Amino acid sequence: MNLKEMLNVADRIVFEKTGQHLDDLQEAVLRGTLQRETYKEIAKDFNCSESRIREIGSELWQILSEDLGEDVNKKNFRSAMERLEISIYLNVAQEESVQINSVNICGEARHPPNIPNSHPPNEETSNSKPTKTSHQDLSEMPELRDFYDRTPELHTLTTWILQQRCRLITLTGISGIGKTTLAVQLVQQIKDEFEYAVWYTLDEFPTIDKFQSNLTQLFSHSEKQDSSPTNQKRLPLIKYLQNHRCLIVLDDVHNLFCSGELAGKYKPEYEDYRTLFKQIEKLSHQSCFLLIGWEQPREVTQVKNQNTAIRTLQLKGLDIAAAREILREYGLEESDNSEALIHRYQGNPLWLKSVANLIQDLGGGVTELLPNDTILLPEDLKDILQQQYDRLSELEKQVISLLAKESQPINRAKLLENEIIPASDLLNALQSLSRRGLIEQQTNFYTVSPVLRQYLHRNLDGSDALP
Repeated sequence: MNLKEMLNVADRIVFEKTGQHLDDLQEAVLRGTLQRETYKEIAKDFNCSESRIREIGSELWQILSEDLGEDVNKKNFRSAMERLEISIYLNVAQEESVQINSVNICGEARHPPNIPNSHPPNEETSNSKPTKTSHQDLSEMPELRDFYDRTPELHTLTTWILQQRCRLITLTGISGIGKTTLAVQLVQQIKDEFEYAVWYTLDEFPTIDKFQSNLTQLFSHSEKQDSSPTNQKRLPLIKYLQNHRCLIVLDDVHNLFCSGELAGKYKPEYEDYRTLFKQIEKLSHQSCFLLIGWEQPREVTQVKNQNTAIRTLQLKGLDIAAAREILREYGLEESDNSEALIHRYQGNPLWLKSVANLIQDLGGGVTELLPNDTILLPEDLKDILQQQYDRLSELEKQVISLLAKESQPINRAKLLENEIIPASDLLNALQSLSRRGLIEQQTNFYTVSPVLRQYLHRNLDGSDALP
């Protein structure tokens, strides 16, 4: 939902509760909240007291909380509306699935006001499918703390998994960009659509035998509980994926791959995962694997045909509005340079938190500590970048150092003119660096982010200044 649609839904909820539509001041509070304005800013815009705005906000949050069945407040209003949208989407997808396999006598669905072609959350219909027993092992899934707006990405992943029935999805991106946080939010929203929902971190189950054994043990144990057979035989993993609708998330999948090589090359002891992922892609089944990591398997990157059951989402930085929410938590939202700071650190949540924490500790401001496009590299941020740099092959290090010397995007033809790196090797390195999210490509031009360029410059020659 966009801002106007969210206001329309809120207006419907308030009208059903009070018999009155939103007045101008109530709408201003909701609109300001969605635009991430403070109560003080909203009051100033509307020429009234901050206490009056807070009072109106409190009344609205109470009404919305009662209707949506959760504690709604200024901080989570946007995310509550996004969860409502996902709930509506899931109900529609569920009904459409049922109607495909049954006779729809009326051919007409009920829709809530202002939300076309959808059903309100928690609405019971005569066509709802029977609830299946849900078995979940999410003990390794991190707790969701701060979640910043990722509505388009959530919608894309939800569509791929629930509507398009993709079997293998990779979620990649540079460290700190928010891959795991996004996946946790996704799993929380769609897990009940599956008979099994499982989250494994691959540093805990590195070998294929141990990983498959843990999965099949979960399946066979739950089947015994459900059917109580006298002698249940454990099946191959693929059979369980065919017999049941499963969502299996593998986090830190980059631990399967070699350091010092181009992206996605398996360590010798983990080559069997290649066979598993090919099975998941090729064989018919009704389950979905979501792979999260800095790198993805090479067999996945080679698939570009949208008719296949494989998809890849490379996560980028937050937009300005969402990134400002981070700066607001550190008291930096009023800074005139906040937007420039967000661009400089590419909207990367972890990078922004790191530099905002340093600014807060030093007791300064953005303009004072980051004048003239200065890049600060806190020690924890340098450690994060070092981990990613250490994974690169020597060839990639050579190529990224060439890019780091240029403050502007450099044409691929110019890169190929270098007399050190053969053309074939250079192109392979550019492809690998792009897959890692360490360089940016626009048509035939390549560049390195200011943060990474500053780090590389210091890492290569110890200098603190940009070239």
